Amino acid sequence: MAQEKNTEEQIIEAARKIFVKRGLDGARMQDIADEAGINKAMLHYYYRSKDKLFEIVFNEAFSKVVTPLGHILEGSKPIEEKIKEVINHYITGISQVPYLPIFILSEVNQRPEIMIKRLNSQPSFGSVMNFMREVIEAGKNGKIREVSPIQLFLNIVSLCIFPFVARPLVQGIFQQDNVQFDLLIEERKKMVADVILAWLKP
Repeated sequence: MAQEKNTEEQIIEAARKIFVKRGLDGARMQDIADEAGINKAMLHYYYRSKDKLFEIVFNEAFSKVVTPLGHILEGSKPIEEKIKEVINHYITGISQVPYLPIFILSEVNQRPEIMIKRLNSQPSFGSVMNFMREVIEAGKNGKIREVSPIQLFLNIVSLCIFPFVARPLVQGIFQQDNVQFDLLIEERKKMVADVILAWLKP
């Protein structure tokens, strides 16, 4: 049983690496089997299709970052506190699965309709839409500056994920090792929150 569990973990880890490199369309079951150090027949014994493996890898990564955001957004805290918590959690979550932004961007470019469907089907999607309505209402009531909730969403996401997407460039240009980069990301939680909240100040 332990050996079976270990093999499954090997396969998932191998699939994650191959999907990140090549996306769903570019990945082959043989590539995943080779990466996992098993034969293709054994791979098919555990997972019958590439799509099933992709779903497991995607949902695993996505749930670590996005699913908990729903609880934050649905809470009763003031909108400024929600924004701080969202930024903190989002950056922390991506730090744990740093391949996720590139993973999603790759699939959006190759298979936008399928990725949009996957994102829309996530439990947290309704919470995001409710929060966007909350942003509009808060603007009308003078609690924050009146802004487009779409622009707010894009600002938060882009400010949070860009350092991860551009990590090799950032580390190369500024001569940062992994420890220095991690410190930069930790500092960024407060910096991004400060920038967003300053922009929203009525």
